[in-house]
Amino acid sequence: QVRLVQSGGGLVQAGGSLRLSCQASGVPFKFATMNWYRQVPMKQRELVANITSSGSTNYANSVKSRFTVSRDNARNTVYLQMASLEPEDTAVYYCHVFSRTRDFWGQGTQVTVSS
Repeated sequence: QVRLVQSGGGLVQAGGSLRLSCQASGVPFKFATMNWYRQVPMKQRELVANITSSGSTNYANSVKSRFTVSRDNARNTVYLQMASLEPEDTAVYYCHVFSRTRDFWGQGTQVTVSS
């Protein structure tokens, strides 16, 4: 059974930093591309960043140079380090993996950035 358990997030002032974590189980983690999405009400879920099994990373233009995605294969954990946060980054953030032809999501973590 695939499980993605998220931690981190919360309330921060603009310009601040936060780190999200997502620990995976039930999936061959070191071979998986791990994704971070975010969603605000009335909008589609947006891909924020991902990291492949080889460590290659991709970022949405809106977060490039501010967010860093990384992984620790020994801990089956992917991280999203968010810096220089802006009110527009306020959203629920989700960890995601596609495995065995299915999408799996973390429980979601609220990130709120106050101006």
